[in-house]
Parts: sequence; C-alpha cells; structure tokens
Amino acid sequence: MKLKREALRFLLGCCCVQLCLAVSGSAEEIGVPDTSTIEFPDGHPPTNLEVDLGKTLFFDTRLSINHRESCASCHNPDLGFSDGMAKGHGTMGAGLGRNTPHIYNLAWSTVFFWDGRAGSLEEQALGPIQSPGEMNMPIDSLLFRLRQVGYYRNSFAKVYGKSGLVKENIGKAIAAFERTLISKNSPFDMYIQGDKTAMAPEAVRGMELFTHKANCVACHSGPNFTDESFHNIGLGDGDIGRAKIVPGATLNGAFKTPGLRNVVLSPPYLHDGSLGSLEEVIRYYNK
Repeated sequence: MKLKREALRFLLGCCCVQLCLAVSGSAEEIGVPDTSTIEFPDGHPPTNLEVDLGKTLFFDTRLSINHRESCASCHNPDLGFSDGMAKGHGTMGAGLGRNTPHIYNLAWSTVFFWDGRAGSLEEQALGPIQSPGEMNMPIDSLLFRLRQVGYYRNSFAKVYGKSGLVKENIGKAIAAFERTLISKNSPFDMYIQGDKTAMAPEAVRGMELFTHKANCVACHSGPNFTDESFHNIGLGDGDIGRAKIVPGATLNGAFKTPGLRNVVLSPPYLHDGSLGSLEEVIRYYNK
C-alpha cells in the first residue's frame, strides 16, 4: 500500500494547472515540455487573433445542431478539459462509447482520439462537430450558420484572407487554440531541472517506481508521459479500439496511451471510464 501511495504522489507531481500561449523556450529533452519543439502546420506559431478565434469557436454552442453543446461541453476547463463522466453524452442525448480524454499538451501529439483515427489536431477538431453521435452538425449547415455572424465573417477574413470562413479554417482555428493548452512547470519539471526540493520524498520514491520496478515509463514516456502508441491493457470490454482503424490481431482492444499531464484533474480513467481514481488505476496495473 505504501508503494502505491508513493506512485500516486509522483503522478500528482506531474500536474500543473497552467495554460500558456506556445512560444519559444528551452528545456531538458526528457521530462520537460519544450514549446520550441512544437511543429506548427505552417512552421510558425499562430497569431493571437487566430487563437482568439479558435477559443471563441471552442466555447460556442453554434457548433452543435441544436445549440446545446460546444467543444467545451465535453472538454470542460473546470474538469481538466474532460467532462467528469465515465462516458459522456452527445448533443442529442445519446451516450458516447468512450471516455472523454483531456486535451492538455496535444501540441506534441501525432495521433488523436483513443483509436488514433485522426492524424492531425485540425482533423481531430472537426471530427466531433460532424459526428452524428456527438455534435451532429453537418459542415455545410455550420458554415451557413457562422456566416450569419459578423464577428466570424470579419475574423476569418482577417486571419485567413481570401479563403475566409471555410471548413479547413474552422479546423485550423480550433487547433490553434488547443495548441496553447500547455501544462508545464509542475513540481516534477522543477525537480528534473535541478530543484530537488520541488517534490516530496514520497513522490521521488514514486518516480523511482514509475521509471524502474513498475516500468510505467515503458508506455508513459517522454515529457508528456505517452509513447503516442497503442496497447491492449486487458480490459476485455468488447471494444476493438485501434483494430477498427488498422485491422490486425495485435491491435485488437488496443488504445492510445494517454498523456499524464494534469491527469489528477480528469477522472474517471481508461478508455471506458471504468476506474474512478488514480488509486484504482495503480491497483489495476499492480494486479
């Protein structure tokens, strides 16, 4: 039990509630997010105007067919950019099939959704909007709706020029905002950078377990504690996961390794939301 508590203290040390616009910086290669390594689609960070446009879209219920949900309904900042439920509900009231993951530090991700069906943050941003089970909003209908709003007509023209308010630019704007949702400067980051008082002794022992005996780092590796890969962890809930996207027996029941930044803020856990606390997660892996 003591070892489990120490592992938990380490996970808490990986958390820091901090949002910042991605700018150039420097950090150690392992352990600390380095915003200078973010690969932006056009090679340059977004402008403040593009980020503001994306933020407005993110919180706008116009993006759902019945004006009931925004992106923030499922990715609620007050709930660690998740929704606090094992499995959420779409705008029409139907239940969703998987847990809503947090969206911290997606600026470094290469695959998106639990099954990795999206290859870019822009593609991911548009997915839930069009999904019948989620926001249920056909893009043509969304474009018509947004073009009735002066702010959107003007902002899209200022940010994207002649292309203006089109499907691709909606994805770009939301993705630009999501890339600013960065968690760093946690007690773990400060410890790695030399402040050996930043983490409690129990958390340090938990880190030793995490990186050695427990070998959590085999999957939860790198500054964002994810290998960006897919694994079957033995839940056996009937969801084939990655195998639906890339057929193959080795990927049956496999899901993306979630990043652990600010993970304490977004229970419950796992792709099916079946574990309600980090203690339960540690017990599951220990078992």
